[in-house]
Amino acid sequence: MLRRTPPFPSRCRSARATLATGLLLAALHGAPVAAAPMEYRIDPEHLAIGFLVDHIGYASVLGQFLEAQGSFVFDEDTRTLSDLEVTIEADSVFTNHADRDDHLRADDFLAAGDHPTITFVGRSSEATGPRTGRVTGDLTLRGVTNPVTLEVTWNKSGPYPFGDNYVLGVSARTVLTRSAFGMTYAVENGWVGDDVEILIELEAIRQ
Repeated sequence: MLRRTPPFPSRCRSARATLATGLLLAALHGAPVAAAPMEYRIDPEHLAIGFLVDHIGYASVLGQFLEAQGSFVFDEDTRTLSDLEVTIEADSVFTNHADRDDHLRADDFLAAGDHPTITFVGRSSEATGPRTGRVTGDLTLRGVTNPVTLEVTWNKSGPYPFGDNYVLGVSARTVLTRSAFGMTYAVENGWVGDDVEILIELEAIRQ
């Protein structure tokens, strides 16, 4: 009698069984199909929060805040942003002019004595391109809270060339109407512009 040849060699059956077992285990354990959201902390040594505001039409004053901190959660695969919070020390304002900086800290502008911090809390985000998006959140300035939308560019992510960190780099821009926060000094006569351009450059370290 002729011996019947099995439809599959034994090693093929073994490979199929191994594959099936692997797929079953992956399904049972919920194997991830995308990177998990990761927490990032903004590096204060690589954070610049600047502003430009018109001065009597002659030129714009360029200033910045020297002290701030913040964090967020970001998923690179889905480009999902959450838990964004930034705190700025109001009295850290700097325009390279001592008298002007003191005036900016006073009640005409930042009222830093009564409101020592400026905060931004993210509420929503949307992608507008492969590496661009909009982030909308609540900005609290002088004790007044208004929604603000940032135009954001995700510049780069990857292992840092110094140390052992994974770093994400971002640029963000927006324009604030300062009178909406009760900062009306010199708006009516046009000496100081009502619109304030905000420029943010930051690096954040994955935790």
